[in-house]
Amino acid sequence: MLQVCGASLLVGSAVLAGELPPPPSGLDAITEAQLYLELVVNQMSSPNLVPVQQRNGRLYMAYADLQALGLTIPGQSDPQVALEAIPELHSDYDSQGQRLLLQVPPAWLPNQRIGTRDLSAAGQALSSFGAVFNYDLYLNDSDDGGTYLAAWNELRVFDRWGSFSSTGQWRESLGGAQLDSSQQGFRRYDTTWRYSDEARLLTWEAGDVVTGALPWTTSVRVGGVQLSRDFGVRPDLVTYPLPAFVGEAAVPSSVDLFINGYKSASADLQPGPYTLTNVPFINGAGDAVVVTTDALGRQVSTTLPFYVTSSLLQKGLSDFSVALGSLRRDYGVRDFAYGPGVSTGSLRYGLSDRVTVESHVEAAESLALGGLGGSLQIGNYGVVNAAMTQSRLDGQTGQQLSLGYQYSSQRFGFNYQRLQRRGDYADLSLVDSPYTRLSQRSEQVTLSLNLQRYGSIGAGYFDVHAGDGSRTQLLNLSWSKSLWGNSSLYLSANREIGDRQWAMQAQLVIPFDLRGTLSFSMERNQQGESVQRVNYSRAVPVEGGVGFNLGYADGARAAYRQADLTWRLQGVQLQAGLYGSSDSMTRWADASGSVVLMDAGLFAANRIDDAFVLVSTDGFADVPVRYENQTVGRTDANGHLLVPWSSGYYRGKYEIDPLELPPNVRAGDVEQRVAVRRGSGYLLEFPLRKVRAASLVLVDSARKDLALGSQVTHVQSGVQAVVGWDGLVYLEDLAEQNTLQVEVAGGGQCQVQFGLQAEQDQVPLIGPLVCQ
Repeated sequence: MLQVCGASLLVGSAVLAGELPPPPSGLDAITEAQLYLELVVNQMSSPNLVPVQQRNGRLYMAYADLQALGLTIPGQSDPQVALEAIPELHSDYDSQGQRLLLQVPPAWLPNQRIGTRDLSAAGQALSSFGAVFNYDLYLNDSDDGGTYLAAWNELRVFDRWGSFSSTGQWRESLGGAQLDSSQQGFRRYDTTWRYSDEARLLTWEAGDVVTGALPWTTSVRVGGVQLSRDFGVRPDLVTYPLPAFVGEAAVPSSVDLFINGYKSASADLQPGPYTLTNVPFINGAGDAVVVTTDALGRQVSTTLPFYVTSSLLQKGLSDFSVALGSLRRDYGVRDFAYGPGVSTGSLRYGLSDRVTVESHVEAAESLALGGLGGSLQIGNYGVVNAAMTQSRLDGQTGQQLSLGYQYSSQRFGFNYQRLQRRGDYADLSLVDSPYTRLSQRSEQVTLSLNLQRYGSIGAGYFDVHAGDGSRTQLLNLSWSKSLWGNSSLYLSANREIGDRQWAMQAQLVIPFDLRGTLSFSMERNQQGESVQRVNYSRAVPVEGGVGFNLGYADGARAAYRQADLTWRLQGVQLQAGLYGSSDSMTRWADASGSVVLMDAGLFAANRIDDAFVLVSTDGFADVPVRYENQTVGRTDANGHLLVPWSSGYYRGKYEIDPLELPPNVRAGDVEQRVAVRRGSGYLLEFPLRKVRAASLVLVDSARKDLALGSQVTHVQSGVQAVVGWDGLVYLEDLAEQNTLQVEVAGGGQCQVQFGLQAEQDQVPLIGPLVCQ
């Protein structure tokens, strides 16, 4: 029996390797042999050698070895497979290269998944102990309304256990017309504890909460507890179905994906079927072009239409909320007023990538409500949604029916929604309001058309049957077009059905090089009165500065004037302005900002509505700090800088600039990426330490520079260094009295002793020191 292994041929044990003949030119040269060959499948080489049996001119392989390569051969289950006996499989033995070349249908090869359904990698969200006090002071002085002062505030305390917040407002009349008693003094709004579990996408709330709702249900305010799915804690997660483009590659290729003419992704393909998934930043209908290119440059282009909608959930994904508590009464009027106990729950589930089902229940002592609904994607032609709800309140029953359709593309958009209520339909919003009635029917149709260089057209029809039997029908038409530069023109017309008059508006916006924007508009209301307006404004820079707004209107009524100025500082935003006509003017002023307590310090900042980061440099002052590659300030005398612009759960990049640090200060990290929990703050530390270092010039007893490459050991710390050119050596972690042990290059030893001052900002150059 002969055995072939790699490129060596063994005949018994008496033949030496140097005397081996060349490999056989074909399978007929050997009757039976064991081959170890490099396997090449559809021009793709495998890194490992595989055993191949050659018997009577035929090749056999273990089916397990083929499975290990990802091959799936239909109808095969025998442990040993004769390659020539498999239909659609072509094999070729390359004796010179010791390779086995296989050509198989691409469907037999493993499926490749290219792309991701996530926008970015998920990261752990962090939080440190601290507190934020947000404030907004507003002073209003009117010629005919008196003067009053309002102070809105929010107190928020947070740590790893979540966040606790309380909001309220204090109002006081300072003269003139008096405020109603219910509008004066302090009024509490909401007090809530909130904790989010990023791993399970859950949020717990206790206190004053707003219940979750579906598009065809209503939210209410309750005092109680709520558990809900929270996709907001994972901004990297895409919850709606994404298009998947499926194809096959017979040989190694590359693939490019173009979405609506723009290149979206590129990847290398191995032979076999593939599924290409990408996150298209569009909503609606689109066209994808998949281009595959093989090693010879041959291209195959395939155009595939698709439809993306964020109103659906991916298959197997669920979204829910469950709340239990007491209805909130007289919100904004009374501090602690709660009504009957209620419970509510909503659920959405992705039955498939095209079907999302919905359900909703509400319960109270006198109310029972339940509803079912869902959304269905009709191929690439849009989404249909429908829901039906049954209610029973104090023995009276009613139904609600909802039906809608939406379609959008680059050129065209259409939306239709109808809500019909029958009988005595009621929900939780009526449990504590017996004299309120819900609308009986509402219907809306909107249409948008992109005419490209001719602008965009929009139209809308709205029809509402109120609970008191009144009906309102409104028709809206609009047209807008971009002009030269960034200027634009906007025209609109509104008309209430049954009224012969149209309300019209025309607006021209022209941005100038005067660091501001100028706009002109003309309006005509349904009473036939015309008004001309001119406005000039400048936005406040995000990093701070001055912005303003000037406006003037004249026409059928008294001339209207408006002017305000905004000054944004690092610790507060100040505003002041006036508006009104010559008969009655109103003057106002506003100051808003935040005070942060963290790391045993108080810090002033602009209003913080979400997350923030406090950068610490271990007490080193005047260190430049950058956020997302933009310089945001320098650390204060205690080594702190507050960055108030972070968004919850976003992994922002924070940096310090070490180039301006003293030479003897070392920074472990100069760049960090962190995500902060929503409504919380995080103390981001950049450890800096001052080292006692020195540059030494070492010479031998003959006053010649110590040999290049000599090994220096600091006896006190064990730190080692190498002598460079001109006898220079640099050492850190030195003491006031130091001893150096030197292994001289070329042989020999010597010792050096020297002293160093305790406090110094520069790295001194000491020497020459004689090594003895």
